[in-house]
Amino acid sequence: MIFKILFLFLLFALIKAIVPRYRYDQLMRLGWKIFLPFSLIYLVLTASFLFYFDKLPKGNF
Repeated sequence: MIFKILFLFLLFALIKAIVPRYRYDQLMRLGWKIFLPFSLIYLVLTASFLFYFDKLPKGNF
């Protein structure tokens, strides 16, 4: 069990050392320029797929 704990500690320490540390402004730029457009495109593609294959939920509207 001690070897497992040491292995996980080493793994987490290596990941922390390898992964870059982003500043707040870099995270905001990444969110606005990459993640927001990607999520909006994914939303439109999913809605189009559901509409085209008639998989939209039927409700009492």
